[in-house]
Amino acid sequence: MYVAITKGIKITVNAIFRSDLTQLKKNLYFFNYSIQIENLSNNRVQLISRHWRIIDSLAPTRIVEGKGVIGEQPILEPGEMHVYSSGCDLSSGLGFMEGHYNFDVINDKGEQTKSFKVSVPRFSLEYNGKLN
Repeated sequence: MYVAITKGIKITVNAIFRSDLTQLKKNLYFFNYSIQIENLSNNRVQLISRHWRIIDSLAPTRIVEGKGVIGEQPILEPGEMHVYSSGCDLSSGLGFMEGHYNFDVINDKGEQTKSFKVSVPRFSLEYNGKLN
């Protein structure tokens, strides 16, 4: 488990190797990750976009950016959390992901009042067969 807190937003990440989706002969290693986003602040916030760096030990770094997460831009009241799962493939079986989310603070009228970045902790993507 990997955890980071930025400006009152707690990000917790768990990643697992997916042997059922991996194709060793094709050097395609698949991983799932689950992310829990918890609003520990006193503000109503909305996740607007994401920015990922995917580092594969045998391939060029990939950058993934886009609106929200898995097609959603959740609004979190103080104390609320949002959980989602997604996946990533690597060609080496060894790598990591890191990045950030862009959030907006939302006032009582539903208007954006300020924007800020929230760090996603670096998390490992490892096929144990490569670690021997």
